[in-house]
Amino acid sequence: MIPFLDLKKINLRHEKVIMESMNKFLHSGWYILGDEVREFEKKFAEYCGTKFCLGVANGLDALELIINAYGIGPGDEVIVPSNTYIASILSISANGATPVLIEPDIQTYNLDPGKIEQCITVNTKAILVVHLYGQSCNMQPIKDLADKYSLKIIEDCAQAHGSVYDNKKVGNLGDAGAFSFYPGKNLGALGDGGAITTNDEELYNTLHALRNYGSHKKYENIYKGCNSRLDEIQAPILNEKLKYLDRDNEYRRFIASYYLNNINNRYIVLPYIESEPSSHVWHLFVIRVTNRKKFIDYMHENEIQTMIHYPIPPHKQKAYKEWNEESFPISEKIHSEVVSLPISPVIELEDIKRIVEVVNEYQAY
Repeated sequence: MIPFLDLKKINLRHEKVIMESMNKFLHSGWYILGDEVREFEKKFAEYCGTKFCLGVANGLDALELIINAYGIGPGDEVIVPSNTYIASILSISANGATPVLIEPDIQTYNLDPGKIEQCITVNTKAILVVHLYGQSCNMQPIKDLADKYSLKIIEDCAQAHGSVYDNKKVGNLGDAGAFSFYPGKNLGALGDGGAITTNDEELYNTLHALRNYGSHKKYENIYKGCNSRLDEIQAPILNEKLKYLDRDNEYRRFIASYYLNNINNRYIVLPYIESEPSSHVWHLFVIRVTNRKKFIDYMHENEIQTMIHYPIPPHKQKAYKEWNEESFPISEKIHSEVVSLPISPVIELEDIKRIVEVVNEYQAY
């Protein structure tokens, strides 16, 4: 079976450094918010081109904390794509604010800038953009709207580490960026982890306290904060893997290019790449397929593992039953047709060739 994602193989490339860092961590005697986290925050800020970076427990916390720090809550609205992973929307709800769902562009699957302005009201406080599957959003028209209506731009960068728009990396395209280091991400830890990037010093100082019980100084709490800190044991692993992120992303581009140039099947819609100034880091290679269940079964019979990102749109989830009767036809179409093919920095070219061969032979009927 060709696996969808071989995490063991990905991480064993760094086995020596990981084991050394764990031994160093064990003997350091300092296990929370130490030198390793500070070093990673410094290096990741430099990588993203921002002034500040703050390590937190996971990507969802990163989004929740940003929204909290900006004082966005009950009575406020945040615009968000209707086809994103539910975490983007949960971060808004968790702060008591109202998510306003906007349909995506059917080609890029990212937020459609042309649909935003009609949904802006006096209660709108921010636009939460999601750089889905690894491709940065079309940011300039979104920035223009944010400037026009004095809105914050919050980036969900969980799937787009290293993606670039107009010579700037994601995480440096809005007011603040949220990253996840879940193990399967382009930059993945050996467990949960996340980070926030920003150039806003006031925001950074607020977040610095919020992630640590609302405290800058032990036992003095100036905010109703939480406990959301990047683990000291994960930071050196992320530091090591960060050195190879651009190389790994380049290999993902090579594999994606091979798929794009060689898959030829009338039942398959291939991903669309926007021309410059955006770039794609191919966290996922997502196709749309006629008769998806048959396709997945067919691939499994041919010893190829696939996945669906994501099978149920947020507005059809039981968690948001208040939206269940609403219609977002573009999102519904995407969620009913998408399939993700294997792509990673360790997949072999011969496996990619085999996948292409099998995909090209698929018959929907």
